[in-house]
Amino acid sequence: MTAAADGPQRTDARGARRGASASAVLRAVLDGGPVARSTIARRTGLSAAAVTGHTAELLRRGLLRELPETEKRVGRPHVPVDLDTGRHVAGALHVAVHHATVALLDLRGNVLVQHEEPHDGLAAEDLLARAAEILDDLLLGHAPDREPLGLGVATGGWVDRESGTVVEHPLLGWKNVPVRELLAGSTGLAVEVDGHARALVHAEQLFGHPRARESVVQLFTGNVVDAAFATGGTVHHGPRSAAGAVAHLPVDDSTEACRCGRTGCLEATVSEATLARRAAKSGLIARPDFPELLALAGRGDSAAVRMFLDRARLIGQAAALLLDVLNPAVLVVVDRSIAGVPGCLPAIRDEVGERSRRLDSTETVVGTSFPGTELATAGGAVLLDLLYGNPLGPLLSALSHAS
Repeated sequence: MTAAADGPQRTDARGARRGASASAVLRAVLDGGPVARSTIARRTGLSAAAVTGHTAELLRRGLLRELPETEKRVGRPHVPVDLDTGRHVAGALHVAVHHATVALLDLRGNVLVQHEEPHDGLAAEDLLARAAEILDDLLLGHAPDREPLGLGVATGGWVDRESGTVVEHPLLGWKNVPVRELLAGSTGLAVEVDGHARALVHAEQLFGHPRARESVVQLFTGNVVDAAFATGGTVHHGPRSAAGAVAHLPVDDSTEACRCGRTGCLEATVSEATLARRAAKSGLIARPDFPELLALAGRGDSAAVRMFLDRARLIGQAAALLLDVLNPAVLVVVDRSIAGVPGCLPAIRDEVGERSRRLDSTETVVGTSFPGTELATAGGAVLLDLLYGNPLGPLLSALSHAS
């Protein structure tokens, strides 16, 4: 009986509890740092002894640092601790349809450097090999004295997080690509892979909108259109991480042909490629180039602005449906037009207000917390979510020897 009680099951449970407690400490510092250990204990409900022990371990791993005492007090000193954002970096890779974004992030999710690399025509293996080379260059050029935590990879399509495989990405032509295996071999780093909408949910919960920790829907509308949902801090993945496929939701009054053989699907109707193609066909731009069309609308061209506002209302249809079905505290729309064309977010909210039973669309429907760095942030958040979920876990066990 005693041997069974002391066996692997009990050890695993103890390890899980320690990991959860260390996570609570690290998140408390993320939210409130610099912060005293006594304040961490009060905010987390952990004992002073537990906070002291976990803080010591996180200091040893180079995740926290002690700051000079800011106030002279009578009795025991209250030395504040904060995240050590100068010791480590998280590598990040986001694979979009036409380009890859390689970046480095610190522990607070700040993008330190990012590089955008076109990849049209490259096979998956060649693209990933090139990304590994760029990551090495960024580490040497921008973080030569920092230790990489690993590499987080995010992309659209169907991504199986457990196996680190892109099961299917039709727009890239990828099928069953073993991304984790390929990149771990070429970089020598721990590699984690997830869908970009889910990764951005993690980013919002860690570093972004405060209400995202209650419950959040992320609607990503680029060339790929997909979604993710989380409640109580847990992102829903579904079997083989296939949740979030909204590309083929029907859109009212759309006759746009979709690769699935039907017409009026959400992705086929509102994707960046579709809008750019329509703009080129109308003569608004010389060739189908979404950044050029976005810049034109940003300069106030009325025809370009009208195209974006019409598209925003179509995005609002999907947002309204997701709000009614999932009823989150906040719905985040990730779309480049929101930052570039001032009327797009209000147009999405207006459409949601007309179609949804929710009466608070202005407060509930928001843009991303990471405009301009959302792709880099998505890749980094894949890794940083694991760090904050269990800083003592096997992914980062090598850090136990950090000085």
